[in-house]
Amino acid sequence: MDPVGTGHSRKRPEISGLVRKERTLPLAALTMLAFVAYGDRLSSGLASPLVLVVIFAWLFGVILTAALAVVRHADELAERMGEPYGTLILTLTITAIEVVAISAVMFHGDNNPTLVRDTLFAVIMIILNGMVGLSLLLGAWRRPEQRHNLQGANAYLGLIVPLATLSLILPEFEPTPSGPAISSAHQTVLVFMSIGLYGVFLMLQTGRHRPYFTNHRAPTHAPAAREHQPSGQPLILHAALLFAYMVPVVYLVDHLARPIDYVVETLHAPMALGGVVMAVLVATPEAISAVRAAIADHLQRSVNIFLGSVLSTIGLTVPVMLAISHLSGHSIVLGLGRTETIMLVLTLAVSMITFASGRTNVMQGFVHLMLFVTYLLLIIEG
Repeated sequence: MDPVGTGHSRKRPEISGLVRKERTLPLAALTMLAFVAYGDRLSSGLASPLVLVVIFAWLFGVILTAALAVVRHADELAERMGEPYGTLILTLTITAIEVVAISAVMFHGDNNPTLVRDTLFAVIMIILNGMVGLSLLLGAWRRPEQRHNLQGANAYLGLIVPLATLSLILPEFEPTPSGPAISSAHQTVLVFMSIGLYGVFLMLQTGRHRPYFTNHRAPTHAPAAREHQPSGQPLILHAALLFAYMVPVVYLVDHLARPIDYVVETLHAPMALGGVVMAVLVATPEAISAVRAAIADHLQRSVNIFLGSVLSTIGLTVPVMLAISHLSGHSIVLGLGRTETIMLVLTLAVSMITFASGRTNVMQGFVHLMLFVTYLLLIIEG
């Protein structure tokens, strides 16, 4: 018997397994160091199409990979801590990435006053149509229907609808001397209202109304599959790794803004392209997590992810970006055009119908996906 040797033999597979899982962290760290040392030199060659494509693909791939790792560790925290705390960690970290990404693009090159609006609208369309549609479709493919907590969905939508209306629709109909824009008084009210409502929502979500955001479905004949198996690693390790991945993401997203600005300003690509790229970057990790949860028959987890993401995007990103705009002097246009307004109203109305019964099916997934396809066609035509 060799108890000491046995202990070492058990630790070695655990350490080697951890190293394999976190192999993307050294890649992200090395990429960050490369741009710390040679960032300006690399960005000076963006006039070459090959250099432009390589730098954009390199940065986008590394940032997205690191963001996926953030989601993986947030999922582990969710598994250990239970809902809604894990999902809350996920949405807040992704919101931080979104704020940094928008600020980086906004401060590089010429001022793009519609960037915040375009990013918010793209996030809402991607999540409430693309992510919801794919989650409901794949989740209900092998089962007649899936269930979620109706009270939780109503709590999310009860805040999303008024905040989206006041942030993205009302400014277009508010006349100012320079045309449709958001006035200073409207900005002040919107900032305090958004932060106040979201703060109250967090207290209810993590306090007296926490059961609204957990699943109380009736027992089924077959138990739902686990979304993923717990790693067995200490909770503090996952929290530390989540933070470690956030550091290169926050730094590299500033350099990603340079090729985006070059394409929009020099190559005269549509102004909305920057917002779409930022939205894809911040929404993809959450989309993967939500779809996996739906496939594993954890629809409540999916609902918490995509509705919580939209709520945090509007309730936190808007006031933060308005504050940054005020401090930096960069103007922001939040009001949507007529076509975008119709798409937003239609999406919110369909979402309210989808989550009105506490049960979802394949048809509802198809409806949301068709709305997402319509949104993509509008981008192409624009």
